[in-house]
Amino acid sequence: MRHLLAAAAILALATPLAAQESDGMTTQATQATDLSLERVFASPGLNGPSPRGAKLSPDGRYLTLLRNREDDKDRYDLWGYDRETGEWTMLVDSEKLSSGRELSEDEKMQRERARVGNLKGIISYQWNADSKGVLVPLDGDLYLAKLDGIVTRLTDTEESELNPKLSEEGKYVSFVRDRQLWTGEIGKDAQPITPKEGELIRWGEAEFVAQEEMGRLTGYWWSPDDSRIAVQRTDESPVGLVTRAAIGATGTKVYDQRYPVAGSDNAIVELFVMDPDGGNRVKVDLGDNTDIYLARVDWAPDGTLYVQRENREQTVLDLLRVDSATGETSLVLSEHAADDYWINLTDNYRFLDDGSLIWWSERDGHGHLYHIVFDEKGVPAETTQLTSGDWVVTKLVGVNEDSGEVFFDGTKDTVLEEQVYAVPLAGGAVRRLSELGYTNGASMDGEGTTLLIGRSSHDQPPQSYLADTQGKRLTWIEENALDTNHPYAPYVAGHEPAKFGTIKVDDGKVDLHWKMVTPKLEPGKRYPVFFYHYGGPHAQVVSHGWEGALQQAVVDKGYIWFEIDNRGSANRGVAFEQPLYHAMGGVEVRDQKAGAEYLKSLDFVDPDKIALYGWSYGGYMTLKQLEADPGLYAAGIAGAPVTKWELYDTHYTERYMGDPRKVPEAYEAASAIPDANDIADPLLLVHGMADDNVVFENSSALIAAMQEGNTPFEMMLYPGYTHRVAGENISPHLWNTIFRFLESHGVTPPE
Repeated sequence: MRHLLAAAAILALATPLAAQESDGMTTQATQATDLSLERVFASPGLNGPSPRGAKLSPDGRYLTLLRNREDDKDRYDLWGYDRETGEWTMLVDSEKLSSGRELSEDEKMQRERARVGNLKGIISYQWNADSKGVLVPLDGDLYLAKLDGIVTRLTDTEESELNPKLSEEGKYVSFVRDRQLWTGEIGKDAQPITPKEGELIRWGEAEFVAQEEMGRLTGYWWSPDDSRIAVQRTDESPVGLVTRAAIGATGTKVYDQRYPVAGSDNAIVELFVMDPDGGNRVKVDLGDNTDIYLARVDWAPDGTLYVQRENREQTVLDLLRVDSATGETSLVLSEHAADDYWINLTDNYRFLDDGSLIWWSERDGHGHLYHIVFDEKGVPAETTQLTSGDWVVTKLVGVNEDSGEVFFDGTKDTVLEEQVYAVPLAGGAVRRLSELGYTNGASMDGEGTTLLIGRSSHDQPPQSYLADTQGKRLTWIEENALDTNHPYAPYVAGHEPAKFGTIKVDDGKVDLHWKMVTPKLEPGKRYPVFFYHYGGPHAQVVSHGWEGALQQAVVDKGYIWFEIDNRGSANRGVAFEQPLYHAMGGVEVRDQKAGAEYLKSLDFVDPDKIALYGWSYGGYMTLKQLEADPGLYAAGIAGAPVTKWELYDTHYTERYMGDPRKVPEAYEAASAIPDANDIADPLLLVHGMADDNVVFENSSALIAAMQEGNTPFEMMLYPGYTHRVAGENISPHLWNTIFRFLESHGVTPPE
């Protein structure tokens, strides 16, 4: 669950918070139109255009992005914008090039790991170093699209080309095929450069937990001058088998999946460095202990190779410098977790041209940036803390070494809004570059000269624009104004504003942020609550960003939408997250209960009609809340829940819960199985029957326990669906099922 499926939980809600200036709600519509669940998931998407993967070319002239179609909101084509002419051009039409060929199982699983399993057409691409072409994977093959409109097919095979890349200088194309890494000069046939070693040895691929939990989706890295490649070798033989029955509508496929459950052996990961043809191969010395995680691999601008090595307990993160000719390593620095805490992996670091390093750390209790200068021996000689305070840096956006500025996203102004900031590389005052009232996110070109800013607010769907380093908007990429032509226009008049607030818990010192959206309230009437929650670590649900159409459809049905971020959620610092350590299913359940008790104190809330909904970790929370407080909630929906943490993977679970072989009591207390028969309120259990993430065994264990205890519950299973039960056709069924369930148990709006 990279964020134990915070991403999947959001996908289940079908409310992406993408890139996000109009003043919002500018349409002239005067008559409210109720929003149906069917329309929520139909095309065109009600969020408006939802481009993804926006990138600036290496020379900064061109902007490219993946734009979805009006007639099929899940199909993406590649578009390019010439900043000099101001013209947009479709570079690759995915439908014209598509073969319609079914993807390999490996590629399907990689897409699930990347949370793009539902998308069609082009889902990724890479600029060539000369800014004249783009590498485009499509239907398992590779294409090179030139800006003049010429598209050249690079591969044409039955197998899928996984993890495709252009080398840094653009001389080579590389990919993984049949568990080997292949390379070839552009225009020539590629050849395998690693040996074929059977079904359990993979070259150039990230292992399961790296993809799912570590945010590392690749297993090889080109040097800046194309002379060497760092390549991961993965031995999956120690990893236990999980027999996954992918039960579909027309039959069942059985997969023996290598899935490292908590407390079991991980794959053995090694790192090698080699020439582009596979020659001069050397093994990187990662230490004698093989039970570690290869967290990050990077080439610095000067051609030095660095590796981040994390211990199994995830309490120590070492930065190693590698001699790429010999494989020898030296320790540069180590990050140590606070007591009863863990290391949060991040991509918020950057090696600079002058040999120094921008580094992110929680060493002062919050995630902040540091500038580290090394001496001639490669040892940190000077460290400057660039940001500080009771807030966090959420993303390192870019560095302009010429102007001496570092750009980042963070929560300095409020935890409810990510803003874009700049700070001098030498240290100094932080400048905000984005507009308050919106949740923002940014990226930059390699030289740090142009910002690509996305933003949204609770009444403005995602927008995106280019800005200079002062934050001045240069041009809209997608203004997405809510005018009369916007797909959401018919529903703007009925769009209800969001309200925000805080409640205090426990000792009265901790504030929890909540969000509420209500129907138009009539005096004397009390309304049911649709209480959405996630609750797990490394995620935040309450923000000022756009949550979109589904939320409004629920409100249009006459329900209050409510959500609250409990302790353990992200972006509040170490002390706020720490209570989950070895104690999942504890403090977050109590904090969500505090939210329910607050709701019951409001005179417009029906205290007997508060219904819980959550997916993944949120599904787990539904079960734990119903078990802990029978009668407090009117009903609960548990989607794809973890029920026994021993069934979930090593890297995620052990980070927070420890090793079950060492702390079995923590796992027993966190399990949803022992108290399953304490559930006295109506429960709807939902699960995809081909889920390879939260495997179906989680739900089957719960089903068996409740049946054995003669405890009533309801169930809806989705054949062929993985952890993401969503799509234009299936989503209305899921959500209509949810509301039929609530209606059948009297959780209904007032007459």
